[in-house]
Amino acid sequence: MAYKIRVILDVEEDVIRDIIVPKTITLDELHRIIAQSFGFKGLEIASFYKTTHEWEQGEEIPLCNMSDDETAISMETCTINQVLKSKGDKLIYLYDFFAMWTFFVELSEVDIQTTQKLPAIAFSFGNTPDEAPAKTFTAEDNLGDSDFLDDESHFENIDDFDF
Repeated sequence: MAYKIRVILDVEEDVIRDIIVPKTITLDELHRIIAQSFGFKGLEIASFYKTTHEWEQGEEIPLCNMSDDETAISMETCTINQVLKSKGDKLIYLYDFFAMWTFFVELSEVDIQTTQKLPAIAFSFGNTPDEAPAKTFTAEDNLGDSDFLDDESHFENIDDFDF
């Protein structure tokens, strides 16, 4: 059995790949397949992120486990059918932390019967640009119209804090 996964590169012009992969490959293997299908060598640091159906970024799945917890999730140990279970399930894939290539990954078909050698590119549209687009990181203004940071009285006893 196989999965059909739609991968969209987050750039101005549409760049899309539909990839058919065995549903038991690791996310590490998927990382290399996606990178190569968009013309990258797959040698850069990358991460997947679990998301909601509205593409809100959630838990990171790093390339390798660098924590003290040997059971922590990583691309090396996680198979795609553990995180992409139903049609419409999504991940964000971030490739090359310096360039910040961002991809939207969505499970588009489940349990495909195929005689093709896998992995296979079922659909390809658009060309990867030479450079990643500049990313703008913004945060919500949780302070509202508050003058908290402008009011120095909050910092009068700063020397009393034990750092």
